[in-house]
Amino acid sequence: MRFHNTSISTRAVAFMLISCVSFSVMTAVVRHISQEVPTLEVIFFRNLFGLITIAPLFIRSGIVKILRTKQIKLYLLRGGMGYSSMLFWFTAIAIVPLADAVALGFTSPFFITILAILILNEAVGLRRWSAMLIGFGGAMLILRPGFGDFNGYYLLVVASAGTMACSVIIIKLLGRTESATTIVAYMVLIITPISFIPAVFVWQWPNLEQLLWLFALGALATIGHLSVTKALMLADATAIMPLDFTRLPITALIAFWAFAEIPDFWVWVGAAVIFGSSIYIAQREARIKERLGERPVSTVIDGRE
Repeated sequence: MRFHNTSISTRAVAFMLISCVSFSVMTAVVRHISQEVPTLEVIFFRNLFGLITIAPLFIRSGIVKILRTKQIKLYLLRGGMGYSSMLFWFTAIAIVPLADAVALGFTSPFFITILAILILNEAVGLRRWSAMLIGFGGAMLILRPGFGDFNGYYLLVVASAGTMACSVIIIKLLGRTESATTIVAYMVLIITPISFIPAVFVWQWPNLEQLLWLFALGALATIGHLSVTKALMLADATAIMPLDFTRLPITALIAFWAFAEIPDFWVWVGAAVIFGSSIYIAQREARIKERLGERPVSTVIDGRE
């Protein structure tokens, strides 16, 4: 397979598809377990079990070496943004149709571009602004304000995309001096205690079956992150990114099988418009960064929490 003269290995495709399946199943698990366990508690266990799952990798690399940093303030800010993104996302997908949520989640690159202008002083031309406006139109096709009953939880999905974009920009700044392992380590080490504090106020002890679901949630998140990181190591982000769209049909199939949800026609149209404009933005960014000898923001982290 070739995409803009960039070769994509079979292994890169496999890791990206594993990531898409993991994140799609994780979304369905959140929907299921949130009906029984408070959302604030679900977020805590997602991080706790994610930390437990990935701890052996940190131990093998050397904890002291990994945690050596002079950027603790940025890490704390990143933790706050990461927790906010999870809070918005987990709250929304307990209510919003899963395919709708995934489709709206593809708006994150638009927020990344805007923040890159404001914080990283990146220049954006007319074509990228046009792509963002087209993507916004795709989001409106999904939301269709003024047509039928508007579900305010959709705004939480958009808020999640915005806070994820903030996380990506912070990681872009951290990536100038920090290793990927250190960035991931601080993410789970900071968000786990942050998420525990609000969970205390709604705490109910999960039973064994619920604990198994919560462990699956943390494990799926870890597998998804590790897989997409591996995919990005094996192929350029702009080449591998189109496969991310497979999350939508995978999620739609799971939602139909598990929750009898059927996304309507406009969700698919809106998602295609959003994703197409996102791909264009990613390609333009990659070409500009390549000329400048820099890494595009999109290659730093996948974005999903």
